[in-house]
Amino acid sequence: MTDQNTPATSPFQSIRAVDYTVIFVRDMAAMRRFYEGVLRFPLTRELSAGWIEYQIGGNTLALARPSRTAKDAPTPKGSASLQLAFKVAAEDVDRCAEELLRHGVDLLEPPTNQPFGHRTLFFRDPDGNLLEMYAEI
Repeated sequence: MTDQNTPATSPFQSIRAVDYTVIFVRDMAAMRRFYEGVLRFPLTRELSAGWIEYQIGGNTLALARPSRTAKDAPTPKGSASLQLAFKVAAEDVDRCAEELLRHGVDLLEPPTNQPFGHRTLFFRDPDGNLLEMYAEI
C-alpha cells in the first residue's frame, strides 16, 4: 500500500542476501568452545575479545557481547534468542548427531525425516539458542 508521499520502489528491494548474523552471547568462552571445538567452525577473525567471526559458506556468523549498538540485557537462561539452520548433505545429519553426542551435547530431537522433505536434527548451543542441522531428502 502506497500513498502519494511513498515512492513506488523501496531501497530495501535491493537487498540480495543476509550478509552476517550476530549472536549476542552470555558466555563467550563456552560459546567459542562449542562453535570452534564441537561444530568445528574455523575462526575467520577476532576483532576483539567481544567480537569473533566464522565464515560459513557465503555468510558470516559472529559471536558478540552486547556493546555500543545493543545494550540489551541477555535473554534469561533457558530462553532461546534465535534459531539457526545449517544445511548439510543428507548422510551428514546422522553423522552430526553422533558427533554432538560424542561431545556430550543433548539432542532436542534426533535425526528425523519430516513430511515436508527435510531430515532434521535439533540441539542447543551453550547459551540456549536452538540449532538445526538439516538436509533436503
